[in-house]
Amino acid sequence: MSTRTPHRPSLAGTAGEPAGEPVGEPVVEQLAGELWDAVSVADEYTAVEVVLGALERGVEPESVLLDVIARVQGKVGEEWAADRLSVAQEHAATAINERAVAALALHPAARTTPTRGRITVACVDGEWHALPARLLAEVLTLRGWQVDYLGAQVPAPHLIAHLHRTDSDAVALSSSIATRLPTAHAAITACQAIGVPVLVGGAAFGPDGRYAFLLDADAWAPDARSAADRLALGPLPRPRADHQQMDDLPHLADQEYTLITRNSASLVRAVFTALQDAFPAMRTYSEPQLERTAEDLAHIVDFLATALYLGDEDLFAGFITWTARILTARGVPASSLPPALAALARELKDFPRATRVLERGAEALTPVDHSTAESRS
Repeated sequence: MSTRTPHRPSLAGTAGEPAGEPVGEPVVEQLAGELWDAVSVADEYTAVEVVLGALERGVEPESVLLDVIARVQGKVGEEWAADRLSVAQEHAATAINERAVAALALHPAARTTPTRGRITVACVDGEWHALPARLLAEVLTLRGWQVDYLGAQVPAPHLIAHLHRTDSDAVALSSSIATRLPTAHAAITACQAIGVPVLVGGAAFGPDGRYAFLLDADAWAPDARSAADRLALGPLPRPRADHQQMDDLPHLADQEYTLITRNSASLVRAVFTALQDAFPAMRTYSEPQLERTAEDLAHIVDFLATALYLGDEDLFAGFITWTARILTARGVPASSLPPALAALARELKDFPRATRVLERGAEALTPVDHSTAESRS
């Protein structure tokens, strides 16, 4: 029995068909549908056929990257969040999309000669979601830049060593997870200290780029196409050589972020123990369920620390409500979250900023009393 998904050649065309025909949104949607059909069942061969067939049809390589592959990768994330894809399936789908990008990059339709400057593209240290950065690197290459793509999880010292060996006009840093923002800040500052401007992007920096500006990045872009457009406008402004991280975030002087980060493991253990009394259902959990609970608590502490670093209570509240939705989608009671936040608040009663952040998170979890709301209107 074959696991290959049926490929519809009527869209992808053949090498003998004329290239360059107009491609509209319906065609892009159909291509994305075909690619999704393939990656959702881990059919790498058909996925690559869809991508290469689109190029043979005359679809622009940039459109295949951003309007097809990136769109499908977004759906992969949505399906995982809705618990319609397992972690393993999500990883497999992402890996296939990455291989599809590699296949596209080697196709004659995507071959270009550098005519612009040099850009280094990398993910911040601890960031394993490399596909957004890879898509940007390929788009910049298509637009004539010489690109050094360094991949996932690049420690700042290695990034700086690379910049010393090359003559990059700018660094493009990608991060998808907000808890990587303190590390991103260090990388931004380190690059700027040697005179290299930094453009940042990715979900971690907020949909409006608020954290990019807070961390004093030289530019921000919401997506790869916008990033390439910004770099095409002209050189990024040269950064100040004397810029320090504390210049951007003076509230860190209270040491709450530092102390909580250093003691995160003991905090997780203390809250885990307290939660067994405050949430009796935990006593019936299996060993794997207990392990996942400990992991969830560690994520909560990580996001609390990040909110303290940024001075943004809404970041934590957004994470907590997202966590509640994820737990609900997986059939796990989100009712465990309020007692967990309460236990954490007790442990951090002498940390006023942390207390406020936890209170904001608890408020975000409180159901709205619609009858009261209606009576006020």
